[in-house]
Amino acid sequence: MADDLLMIVPTRGRPDSVPAILDCWRQTGATADLLFAVDDDDPMLAGYREHMERLEEAGNYRVDWSVGPRLRLCGTLNEVARDMAHRYRFLAFMGDDHRPRTAGWDERFRICLSGGPGIVYGNDLLQGELMATAVAMTSDIVTTLGYMAPPALVHLCLDLCWMDWGRGMGRITYLDDVILEHMHPANGKAPMDAGYQECNSSEQSTADATAYFDYRDNGGLQTDLAKLRALIEEVA
Repeated sequence: MADDLLMIVPTRGRPDSVPAILDCWRQTGATADLLFAVDDDDPMLAGYREHMERLEEAGNYRVDWSVGPRLRLCGTLNEVARDMAHRYRFLAFMGDDHRPRTAGWDERFRICLSGGPGIVYGNDLLQGELMATAVAMTSDIVTTLGYMAPPALVHLCLDLCWMDWGRGMGRITYLDDVILEHMHPANGKAPMDAGYQECNSSEQSTADATAYFDYRDNGGLQTDLAKLRALIEEVA
């Protein structure tokens, strides 16, 4: 199926990520649908519009974009995921600085998720197995929780929550040989631009870390895991 998996890519200030990611789709033979989520106040909005207007017919997958108020990465991801969860069996996330490299990577994700509620992630060549920086999950996780990541987060620590969910459910798979390369300043694969400066600032790091530990240690995670474990029993 070409329309059972949707990759959501929140993006800001990097319109050239659109053709770069589409090139990865072509090179890997991916059939997952793509949705670029753009802020309506993005100074580079015209660049995104130009790329989207020039899109050729994709054929075996759909490419679309949404433009809405700036909600930051987590807020935008949750907004789109809630809207799309009823249309897709599987939902995925990657940053606009991820580049899939492995042929058939999306089919591997589908296979891993076909057995019921769960999470799968590949090797980003930066965090590897430690963090699910690019992830796919069954859409019933989103409909059950009401979000794809805890809404108290802004940009960082989403991957830690996905690891907690997957481990707590006993339903997480890491595919070391499936590469979704993270082109990040931390590994010297991208320049430090305004977007990285904002989301990796000491203030943002502290805020997201504080929100994550509050979620993990003060009942939020356990509440969500109870819902997810009930979901597994319901569909078993």
